[in-house]
Amino acid sequence: MLAVLALGGLTSSPLGTLLLALVAVTVIVLVGRFVLSVAWKLLVVATILVGAAWVVTTVLG
Repeated sequence: MLAVLALGGLTSSPLGTLLLALVAVTVIVLVGRFVLSVAWKLLVVATILVGAAWVVTTVLG
């Protein structure tokens, strides 16, 4: 309840609204960086596995 009241006072001015928007964008970017770092690693592993499977099927096939 106290957080809602604090945010209500924060958004009463244009600078407060801008600050809130910047904090929200910062949180989204930080979460996005984590998700992309995990996704990048998964893509590298998948590429290596598919490449290895292709080499094995080409050599043995």
